[in-house]
Amino acid sequence: MTNQLSAWGAVAACKCPQCRQGQMFKSGPYNLTKFSDMHVRCPHCNLRFEVEPGFFYGAMYVSYGFSVATFIACFVAVNVLVDKPTLTVYLSVIITTILLMVPISFRYSRVLMLYGFGGVSYDPSL
Repeated sequence: MTNQLSAWGAVAACKCPQCRQGQMFKSGPYNLTKFSDMHVRCPHCNLRFEVEPGFFYGAMYVSYGFSVATFIACFVAVNVLVDKPTLTVYLSVIITTILLMVPISFRYSRVLMLYGFGGVSYDPSL
């Protein structure tokens, strides 16, 4: 038997929720032309990732939560690090950070959607 990841380790590594071994995405997050390319099925256990048509539309709500958290973190960071920041400073920092986080936010919103609402249970025998 191989070394199995914990549930949080599998989420962090974007692994299949059923076997925790197969990759969900075809390439790295900062390959900007292919960061959104997902395998249709797990390369290890053959689980179909999109459990029903349109399933990942719900991931937009998770992504929205990531964007709000990023906005708040940037706002606090600018207030702490910059003396009397202007609106331009706020907007520059927030927009740049959110744009840099798009590939990560996209991926983890899909991973968390599948783990949280996909109805897939971990099977250690796979």
